[in-house]
Amino acid sequence: MTMIPTAKNRSRRLRKKMRIDEFQELGFDLSWRFNDEVSEEQIDALVDQLIAEVIEPQALGFSGGGHKEWDGIICTQKLGKCTEAHRQAIETFFADKPVSDVKTSELYDIWWG
Repeated sequence: MTMIPTAKNRSRRLRKKMRIDEFQELGFDLSWRFNDEVSEEQIDALVDQLIAEVIEPQALGFSGGGHKEWDGIICTQKLGKCTEAHRQAIETFFADKPVSDVKTSELYDIWWG
């Protein structure tokens, strides 16, 4: 397990380079599975919809992939921290979609967590 550096009196430049203190970045893991009856076209459309309706408007990024089973990480596009509201927006998006096993992890430090 990687430990977050804790030495005191680091310069602002070094804190930014190390992504600690005010430069810490929080994100969360996401996974889901498309139901068996979902077609290739529907998979493409739903992933595009996720990006257009949740990811891009909230200046988030998603790094991941899959086919019927997807997983990845959600973080901010710029230096910043995801929030519980971001996690909730993802869960709300999937609530009425033909998917199962939607899981979002707790927020964690994406550099040191």
